[in-house]
Amino acid sequence: MAHFHKRYHTPGTAPGTLHQQDKTTGVPLKISLTDYTASDFSELVLAEPEECRAHLESDSLTWIHVQGDAAPDTLRQLGKLFGLHHLALEDVINTGQRPKVDDYNDQLFVVMAHPVMGADSSDLEMEQLSVFVGQNFVVSFHPGASDPFDPIRTRLRDHSGRLRERGADYLFYALIDLVIDEGFPLLERIGDERDLLEERLFDTPTRASMQELHRLKRTMLLLRRKLWPQREVLNNLVRDESGIIVAENSVYFRDCYDHTIQIIDLIETSRETVTSLMDIYHSSVSNRLNEIMRVLTIIATIFIPLTFIVGVYGMNFDNSDSPWAMPELRWYYGYPLVWILMIGVLVGMASYFRRKKWL
Repeated sequence: MAHFHKRYHTPGTAPGTLHQQDKTTGVPLKISLTDYTASDFSELVLAEPEECRAHLESDSLTWIHVQGDAAPDTLRQLGKLFGLHHLALEDVINTGQRPKVDDYNDQLFVVMAHPVMGADSSDLEMEQLSVFVGQNFVVSFHPGASDPFDPIRTRLRDHSGRLRERGADYLFYALIDLVIDEGFPLLERIGDERDLLEERLFDTPTRASMQELHRLKRTMLLLRRKLWPQREVLNNLVRDESGIIVAENSVYFRDCYDHTIQIIDLIETSRETVTSLMDIYHSSVSNRLNEIMRVLTIIATIFIPLTFIVGVYGMNFDNSDSPWAMPELRWYYGYPLVWILMIGVLVGMASYFRRKKWL
């Protein structure tokens, strides 16, 4: 079933309190550092956040990515190194947040929903991407099992595109753009499953098909609930007044906003289609039941006169005492004549039903 990891802070705790959650994803922690300028590039895996301090003192752009379950101590260390707001760090450890953007004067904090699908739509998971961006740094958090940002590292490593020449806001755009565009292949796969389900509903509308249809509907509701708010997030980033996003890069966030609108339109179209499929299912079941009842009614109607004939000649009144007591019982060819009569009635009624297009 489609689901997402959601964890809450303990009620009554002070704002910004960081503590280990009872339920974690079980993904081992990995801290990756990518440091680059237009001419230099380096990357390494950190054992402790403190190891990145030397890179912060240079003029290079530093990208720290935390993959897996981040412990409170790790978040506190990163918060001290980069000046991350304690309220934002609380949102990082308590995953399942609604997509949003917060402006903390010298940095932006953004929460995005990252859809991850397994073998089919029943394996859909919504992972939370949390990103801090400042003038010369980006710190990102993703609790999933696999790092989704290897393509961006490859572009940085190969010096392909504009990434190495642009600032932290452009790297921030690249991360956001990758997560948003994950929605297109996901919705395409869901659309393929929906088309196959539609064919089955027309051919054989079974209870299993209805259960799969309900599962698909829940998946679309989850996508809508988690991805719809991202339109507001991108709209705020396009209109950013903090100075973190420079004017020449705002056009790229407008492109992300357009992609978000396209995904929302696809989700709405899919939801409407799934709703119509439920109507198709009920119509197919009703039509199938009507067809069965029509056939049974025709069969019953054909046998009504036959049953009447058999019932009449099954009374066996002896005609030895009265000439009115079924003289046919003494006919030499009485039995075959009754059969001829019944077959004639059967053929006549079948011909009449066919002429009326009831058969």
